[in-house]
Amino acid sequence: MALPLPEKKTEEKPVKTALAPEETHHPPQVDGFKIKANLKKGKLSDLTKVLGSISFLEIAPEKELLNVIYVESRDIDKNPYLFSIVKLRKDEVEVMYTIPTEISPRKRRVDVIRYLLNILSLVDQSYHVDNKTLYQLIETAVQDLTKSVTMDYTKLFTSYDSLKKDVDDYKKKVDRLTEQAQALTTSNYDLKTENDALKLEVDRLSALSDSALKAKLQEWIIEHNGAINISEFSKVYKVSEAKVEEGLNHLVNEGYMGAVR
Repeated sequence: MALPLPEKKTEEKPVKTALAPEETHHPPQVDGFKIKANLKKGKLSDLTKVLGSISFLEIAPEKELLNVIYVESRDIDKNPYLFSIVKLRKDEVEVMYTIPTEISPRKRRVDVIRYLLNILSLVDQSYHVDNKTLYQLIETAVQDLTKSVTMDYTKLFTSYDSLKKDVDDYKKKVDRLTEQAQALTTSNYDLKTENDALKLEVDRLSALSDSALKAKLQEWIIEHNGAINISEFSKVYKVSEAKVEEGLNHLVNEGYMGAVR
C-alpha cells in the first residue's frame, strides 16, 4: 500500500481567509531516522492485532513491512498535516514524521522518539530494536533540545527571583491600600452619619415655631397691605403651604385677623 507523504519542495498552496486573503499555507518539513531491529518470533502481520487495538493508530501492512500511521492533526483540506509513520521491517524500523513551521524541530524529534518508545513497548515480546542505537538517538535528541535553550539558567532564575520580589512588594502595597480604603470607607460613613445629624439639627433650628410663624404672617400682611401670597411666603420662609394655611387659620380663629370674603 503506497503511503502519501508531503515532499520538502511542495509548492506553497494559498489559503484564502476573511482576515488574511493573501496568506499562504506552508507545508510541513519531513524528517526521519532508522534503527536496526529484529523480529524475534512470529510474523510482522502478527503485530497488527496488538497495534490495531490502539484507536488512534492506522495499520497499513505492505509486502515486507508494517506501517503504523499516527495522524495528530489535519489541514484545512482535511489532509494529514502533523503525523508520523513508523515502518516496521524484520531487520529495521524506520520513522518518518512531519515538522510544521510552528513547532521546533528539536522538540518535535523528542516527541516522536517518546511516541516510538510507546509503540515498541507494545510489541516488545516479538520485536526488538538495537538499544545502543536507540540510546544514542535519545541522547542526541535531548542534547540538541538542551542547546535550544537560549537563556542562561542563572539569568533565568535571577529574573525569576527579581520578578517574585516585585510581586511580593505589589501584594504588600495592595494589602496596605486595601486597609486604607477600608479605613476611609468607615471614616466616610461616620462623617455622613454626623452630617445627617447636623442637617436634621439645622432644619430643626431653622424651622419657624407656631408663634414665630404667626408673627411673620402678621408682618407680611401688614407690609403687603392686608394681602398674602401663600406660595411666595412659603418659599421665602421655607414653610410648607399647608403650614402657612394652618397659621392663617389660627390667626383668624384667635381674632387677630379676619378673612376677606
